[in-house]
Amino acid sequence: MHEFDYLEPSSVVEASDMLAELGEDCRVIAGGTALMLAMRQRMLNPSHLVSMAKLTQLRSISADGQGWLRIGALCQHADVAESPLVQAQWSMLASMAGRVANPQVRHQGTIGGNLCYGDPATDPPSCLMALNAQLVLASSVGERVLPLSDFLVDYYTTALASDELLTEIRVPPLAQGTAALYTRHLRTAADHRPLVNVALIARQAGAACAEARIVVGASTAIPTRASRAEAFLQGKVPSIGLIAEAADLIAADIEPLSDARGDADYRRDMVRVVSRRSMAKLFGLREEST
Repeated sequence: MHEFDYLEPSSVVEASDMLAELGEDCRVIAGGTALMLAMRQRMLNPSHLVSMAKLTQLRSISADGQGWLRIGALCQHADVAESPLVQAQWSMLASMAGRVANPQVRHQGTIGGNLCYGDPATDPPSCLMALNAQLVLASSVGERVLPLSDFLVDYYTTALASDELLTEIRVPPLAQGTAALYTRHLRTAADHRPLVNVALIARQAGAACAEARIVVGASTAIPTRASRAEAFLQGKVPSIGLIAEAADLIAADIEPLSDARGDADYRRDMVRVVSRRSMAKLFGLREEST
């Protein structure tokens, strides 16, 4: 690892000014779980690290007057998992955060840092996209708010400008009667990074599915909304046959990655299986043993 200067701004404005001045020669460090690994492996060699450690105002979890969940970007995954507020009203999010990587990462890594890194093989992006999360991006000239779906651009690429910091994640309240489920599939029990993850949100009207949101991640460069499958489910009574057809649509519509952890065909097959099983669980259907 090369030598670097460690800077500790005391405000978002000061941090933004540092980023603007230093440009490509610097990186923001929050929890540092991904960044320090990349630096040790000589994948990144910044001359300066701009630390967010003193920005303690970005460590809170609360609900605003409209019922939106507001998570400071410096909250650790364990903070989200253990928050009584998140557990009570956004249980899918708490469940996801409690399974990120391993205990060391959950108690060191931050949810904001996770999103900014843009790693496709991780948990929060898919879950938060299904929840229609928005991100607050701040710089010395002001703030802007982006849907997470617009923030994640491509493989390890986000819409964050060079002088911006992610300061807050906002999640809208779930409608009454909404069910939500997050599922992750690991290739082996020793893995910490999902090969496939699926986040499902569904609201039923009587026996029929009135609305569904389905997001697939980890096997794609960025989380993918399964729009055709969502439309297919709407207004229909869920059954084993119906969810099997929906799972086929989900698998057909993704652009899976192909790498050492699994080729594109294998990932597509696993997306189909995980999606079908997740929908069966969410809708309370019993699949036949195979």
